[in-house]
Amino acid sequence: MATATPKQQSTRIAVVDDHEMFRAGVIATLQPYFTIVGQAADVDSAIDMIADTKPDVVLLDVHVPGGAGGGGAEILAKSQPKSPHTAFLALSVSDSAQDVGAVIRAGARGYVTKTITGNDLIHSIEQVADGYAVFSPKLAGFVLSAFQGAPLSDTTGGVQGARSEIHDAELDSLSSREQEVMRLIARGYTYKEVAAELFISVKQWKRM
Repeated sequence: MATATPKQQSTRIAVVDDHEMFRAGVIATLQPYFTIVGQAADVDSAIDMIADTKPDVVLLDVHVPGGAGGGGAEILAKSQPKSPHTAFLALSVSDSAQDVGAVIRAGARGYVTKTITGNDLIHSIEQVADGYAVFSPKLAGFVLSAFQGAPLSDTTGGVQGARSEIHDAELDSLSSREQEVMRLIARGYTYKEVAAELFISVKQWKRM
């Protein structure tokens, strides 16, 4: 197991997921690297926890019970005024365009699915903490569709209408390098292949 860097150790993480065993597993994976400052299993307790602890990054499931029924998007909307410097990374079993759209419009900086490996999750957190956008390959394709003004296809091959288009200031703020990285990921490139294609060292890519 790699030794945590001082920067990793200083990054404060919170985990929001209503499945206790999964939440415990994520925390166990991250604890050797990051400082875990809080966890929650429902909308209301998540909002209170984020307001109290003000983490650097919140790992957030999109389907969380409680509140007004808005799940992860509701947590985002209500937490950001109370903790404006916190970045949110959605971590969900869902890969639907509608779920991606809801939390990205609400202000999430990235979205990865629960099939992600522990190492990739650690790197994703580092990137989000540094202000970069992070998406799983299939989800990057959804977001790129929004850049092009196209409706987003759902996982069954249908089309989500205009209400599912992701086209807001948060996405528009992505740098040209970030957009190019996303295009390559959406085409199936691995991180190492992206680094080679864009002449970025793998070590530098992992710090992005």
